[in-house]
Amino acid sequence: MKHVSVLLEEAIAGLNLHEDSIVVDATLGYAGHSSEILRRIKRGFLYAFDQDQEAITFSQKRLQEIASNFEIIKSNFENMQEELKKRNITKVNAVLFDLGVSSPQLDEQERGFSYHYDAKLDMRMNQEATFSAFELINNYDQDKLSDIFFRYGEAKFARNIAKKIVEARKIKPIETTLELVDIIKSAVPEKEKRKKHPAKQIFQAIRIEVNHELDVLKKALDEALSLLEINGRLAIITFHSLEDRMVKDAFKEASKIDPRVKGLPNVPERYLPKFELVNKKVILPSEEEILKNNRSHSAKLRVIERIR
Repeated sequence: MKHVSVLLEEAIAGLNLHEDSIVVDATLGYAGHSSEILRRIKRGFLYAFDQDQEAITFSQKRLQEIASNFEIIKSNFENMQEELKKRNITKVNAVLFDLGVSSPQLDEQERGFSYHYDAKLDMRMNQEATFSAFELINNYDQDKLSDIFFRYGEAKFARNIAKKIVEARKIKPIETTLELVDIIKSAVPEKEKRKKHPAKQIFQAIRIEVNHELDVLKKALDEALSLLEINGRLAIITFHSLEDRMVKDAFKEASKIDPRVKGLPNVPERYLPKFELVNKKVILPSEEEILKNNRSHSAKLRVIERIR
């Protein structure tokens, strides 16, 4: 199972781990980041979240080879606070989110995440969920499809692609990824197709909608910030401009001084921000990492710390 974790060293450094840290990996995947976390918290504990049973099975074995002070929780990270409360955990020292899709998920044809392989339209992170890309593509009306493609994929030809999908499914249901790719290609001008693969943004938009990724992220961001102990850190790796904007805005809001007292010589502590940005500028992968792993090229890392 080959999966290369993006911004691995930078994310681990950003978490500022200690031997006794209580850590949450909100996006376990194939345990790239979790493995490194576990090596550093000999007297601490790791709680890792994922809803993909295949990833959980693989990661359980991988982490057991390192240490036993961890628990994998089969749940979406939007339930982080609730699940930790069940385990009598109300505060933690570090939380990590890696919002990319794991390489094995992309590379396994049957998961339907990739526009390079022929597979049933699926794209469910949680394979027990009933709503998939098939239902979305075959049931959403033209306006709703167009809106999702534009909003989540920032696709220039969203309206035309939605129109072609609706026309095609009148003849027969659209069942596979490559059927959908052909329809997308037919809706995009030739010169645009030469710039980049026309299905990339559309598949991204479908995946975000199928898994409610942005709604889930908003809730999880608030929960993660409230879970942090003083000096605790939250590190988030994004791969999509909408996600990054959401994280950037949430961090900015959490770390800003109350405008009513800004500029006063002695600001009462209750008006001071509880959080501070660790990196003022976003952290990007090095050229060397991008050469080794092309999937890292759109990654961005932001880190925030609770200071009071």
